[in-house]
Amino acid sequence: QVQLVESGGSLVQPGGSLRLYCASSRNIFSFYVMGWYRQAPGKQREFVSDVTSSSTITYADAVKGRFTISRDNAKNTMYLQMNSLKPEDTAVYYCNAQDNKGGNYWGQGTQVTVSS
Repeated sequence: QVQLVESGGSLVQPGGSLRLYCASSRNIFSFYVMGWYRQAPGKQREFVSDVTSSSTITYADAVKGRFTISRDNAKNTMYLQMNSLKPEDTAVYYCNAQDNKGGNYWGQGTQVTVSS
């Protein structure tokens, strides 16, 4: 069973930065895509960004130019660098990983709160 563990969430002021981490119990080279999603209170979970095993990256329009996704196969970890944070970025951020055998895995989430 694959375990994904997020960390790095915190309370930060508007304009600040945070780095989220997603550590995998399995070699992440086996995942053809890994990504970040978020869910704000009272809203549906939404796509933030993802990166494929061939390093193709996609961002939601709301975070383009502010967030940077990356993955380190040697450390079995995916990252999300978040800069210029806004109150509307407040949400629980979830890590997702998918393999080519139909596996679709989620972490437990990490809370990001942007507030003064």
